[in-house]
Amino acid sequence: MTLLSPPRSTRAPAASAGVLQDRPLRHPDVSSQAVMTRRAWWLVLIGFLIPGSAQVLAGNRRLGRVGLGATLAFWVLAVVGVLTAVLWRSMLITVLTSWFVLLLIQVLCVVYAVLWAVLAIDTLRLTRLVRARPRARVGIAALSVALLALSSGGALAAAQYAGSAREAIASVFGAGPSVPPSDGYYNFLLLGADSAKGRDHMLFDSISVVSVNADSGAVTITGIPRDMRNVPFSDGPMRDRYPDGHTGHADPVCGWDNKINQLSTEVGLCLDGEAMYPEAAEIGSTPAIEATRDAAEGVLGIEIQYFVFVDMDGFAALIDALGGVEITVDERLPTGALHENEDGSLSGITGWIEAGTQHMDGDTAQWYARSRYTTSDWDRMRRQRELQQAILAQFTPMNVVTRFQDIASAGSQIVDTDLPETMISYLADLALKAKEQKVTTIELTLENDIDPDEPDFAAIHELVDGALHPAETPAPTP
Repeated sequence: MTLLSPPRSTRAPAASAGVLQDRPLRHPDVSSQAVMTRRAWWLVLIGFLIPGSAQVLAGNRRLGRVGLGATLAFWVLAVVGVLTAVLWRSMLITVLTSWFVLLLIQVLCVVYAVLWAVLAIDTLRLTRLVRARPRARVGIAALSVALLALSSGGALAAAQYAGSAREAIASVFGAGPSVPPSDGYYNFLLLGADSAKGRDHMLFDSISVVSVNADSGAVTITGIPRDMRNVPFSDGPMRDRYPDGHTGHADPVCGWDNKINQLSTEVGLCLDGEAMYPEAAEIGSTPAIEATRDAAEGVLGIEIQYFVFVDMDGFAALIDALGGVEITVDERLPTGALHENEDGSLSGITGWIEAGTQHMDGDTAQWYARSRYTTSDWDRMRRQRELQQAILAQFTPMNVVTRFQDIASAGSQIVDTDLPETMISYLADLALKAKEQKVTTIELTLENDIDPDEPDFAAIHELVDGALHPAETPAPTP
């Protein structure tokens, strides 16, 4: 029996040879440069497409299983995200604007970046470059580095995007409760002023109200002249003080008169604004903003749920972050530290904005909106509305994604609002609907038979109500 059985040493090599032939990636023929070169290319590519697979096939299987599990989880999350974006868009926006979810995404992206870097470096080790053809070694190494930068670099970029979004949301939006629409609309008081003047009692350069239909997303922008006089107030401390409106009130000592944009000076310098509006600080507002909100509600006859303050001093940064805006200029406008002389001439001109369609950077767009020389103040209001619409047009999904870092940074520095985080997803969904419709603008100026010095507020209420709630056209009689 012993003689019929072959020696153990003669059986083992035959079995090992079979195993080696069945597993060329794990046990390659290291003496063949052609085999090792093909094996190296294969490991690098499959390790990038399915992180962890190279380790399962040719290296540490435990590390490979960790990589494969993480890769599977990543693709499951990606598929769920795509399906949610298609089927439940508002739900996706709600999730992605949550502070906790953004923090979790940021941490997961960093973990994936580190894991993919470890797997890529280990894969390069498994290739045994010294056994590959000399000419292929540089290409294999370069491809490994490029794919590592693409995978880990992309994950780190996503982590940075999530962090920027989380910081921007926390710095811009408030924590107050959401409120229902008023007569089918969400109304936003949009104020623009230079922060260098001091936010407690500066003069607002731009005052407008943006009304968004709560169902369709249709947008109506009503421009209120900053020099409008005799304004009434909605219920509140200013109406208690001036029940008949701001008619005839002026105080040359404090430096204000009864124009709407000078309410901030009155409340900030001449009156105890903090006592009049004690809740302002809690919602991230100021007495000046609240007094102007009461006036805007009285002028238009609508409820204004939220305000958005834009710091005009840094306004150019947001436009530059969006890549500029395209505007058609009707007439030539001067730029610079302008001053009108006694003879009517201008000094301090440093340049001109020429007539015609132009792609403006932030500085040029700012001059276009704020210049009040050579044209009337009503033309200035019209240009501000044009700029607002041009900025809205630039908020395309592709533009926001590619320039997200700059947009988030600029927005968090120049925008203040009492909008709560809980409203972001709903308003984002309305914004997508709004982009599909034409924006309606109303200017409370002489072109609409409204004299800002002696306005007919009943007529203004009727004008605004007609724009927000147009009469239905009766169906033709058969």
